[in-house]
Amino acid sequence: MTAPSVLVADPDLPRTGPQMRSLVDVAVGVLLQADGRFLLTSRPHDKVYAGYWEFPGGKFEPGETVEHALRRELHEELGIALGDVVPWKVETVDYPHALVRLHFCKVESWSGALQMREGQDCAWEQLPVQVRPVLPGTVPVLQWLALERSHAGPTHGAALAAQMPSAT
Repeated sequence: MTAPSVLVADPDLPRTGPQMRSLVDVAVGVLLQADGRFLLTSRPHDKVYAGYWEFPGGKFEPGETVEHALRRELHEELGIALGDVVPWKVETVDYPHALVRLHFCKVESWSGALQMREGQDCAWEQLPVQVRPVLPGTVPVLQWLALERSHAGPTHGAALAAQMPSAT
């Protein structure tokens, strides 16, 4: 059996905190509309990676399940009540400031109008996403969506820029 892979974000930056950092569990919602668009939100200005775009979610509270944490977080952040929550994939990301295990869940129904309660912005996107910069932990999700949708091109701004010919 192979060890689970860990995506290392910004590998050139030092890791902060104790040498053996605790793993932080985070519930993340991939909100999908019938037309295939998905919701991305920007990180609030008072958080690490401020302004980066991500799928919404947040840390588990003690004793919470993935679903309970996601329902609470999206109500707190976006003011919505979720319908069915479908666990999808799990990815571990080693950020300079934290080691996180992201529990991605698909959500296709919710009630309430989106309210950006933490001062963040939101965008309904398709592949390739137009907002940037994209948080490193968001990139695998865009790749998974691309596989599911048979999308062969770039998934986000950095990938788009890498494919553009340089002006010389």
